[in-house]
Amino acid sequence: MPQGTVGKQIICSADSINANIAEGVGRGSYQDNQRFVRIARGSLYETQHWLRRAYSRNLLTDQQVNALKLMINHLAPQLNAYLKSIGNVPDDQ
Repeated sequence: MPQGTVGKQIICSADSINANIAEGVGRGSYQDNQRFVRIARGSLYETQHWLRRAYSRNLLTDQQVNALKLMINHLAPQLNAYLKSIGNVPDDQ
């Protein structure tokens, strides 16, 4: 049962990354967009946490973890760059 719990947490937190980015864009204001990108970044780190837990419980192989780490290590700077790019744009534009 623990692998089911951890697996569900990974799926929920990973799905939340994209969902929050989409919701932020759809809100129509840069402030809301920034807020939701920050939430997405939190979900990314939550996903990272659950992946570490899954690995420590021997639910993932080294190869699986390394592949997922590559994606996370690529996505985190992209999220930060996106957040920075929308940081100085006024809502009236």
